[in-house]
Amino acid sequence: MDKKYWVPALEKADVILQAISGQPSKLKLMDLSKLSGINKSSMFSLLNTLEALEWVVREAEGTYSLGSKLGFLGNVYFKQFSLIDRFRKEASITKHTIQETIQLARLEQSDVLYLAKEEMPSPVRLASEPGMKLPAHATALGKVMLAALDSDKVKAMYPDEQLHNGLTQHTIKSRDELLGQLTQIRAEGFACDLQEAVMGFCCVAAPVLDAQGNTVAAISCSMFQHEWEQKRSQAQKEICALAARLSQGTCN
Repeated sequence: MDKKYWVPALEKADVILQAISGQPSKLKLMDLSKLSGINKSSMFSLLNTLEALEWVVREAEGTYSLGSKLGFLGNVYFKQFSLIDRFRKEASITKHTIQETIQLARLEQSDVLYLAKEEMPSPVRLASEPGMKLPAHATALGKVMLAALDSDKVKAMYPDEQLHNGLTQHTIKSRDELLGQLTQIRAEGFACDLQEAVMGFCCVAAPVLDAQGNTVAAISCSMFQHEWEQKRSQAQKEICALAARLSQGTCN
């Protein structure tokens, strides 16, 4: 990215907000200064401004949490997608059929951005909260959306043969392997990841299409590895059917 017109103060504010979001109500000014490398006087000014803008809240103990303005902006951001409302309605039915959590995401460059989740109660909670990003090549959601792109565009997104940002030992490690999987995904209409994003979990995903047949998002369900062989066929069928209901097209 060209940083000719870069605003350092905004970058510092982003660093602060990221730190607070990772440890809400736990970090004081000195903690934030040490974590970010921003000196105390600059940190004081930045926090003062962020607090006045209601982006952060200073609590009684001197720690900081995210402010209501960010909650409002985040809510407005996700409300832009009418698809989310339809997803909540439809996925709330499907999740009870397959007894698994269902997720909605879209592709942002080479990452998956999670938009919504319909969750089934489980002793292990999936970490993929709305707003979170993961490398696209490491997830079924990402692979099924990458499959909608032509191979030249995928190669441009991944210029190196070796793929980085692996999440587990099973994550795809080479561009050639990714391209091979994408060819198969295009033929089958769905994608899987077998412990590629999270150890112990397998996942199946299908694309959501607009009226012109373009992939605009994807949905998936994840389950424990030991349930995969027993439930994969039903999960594939239900996820493809849900994707078709959310789309103008169909999933075979």
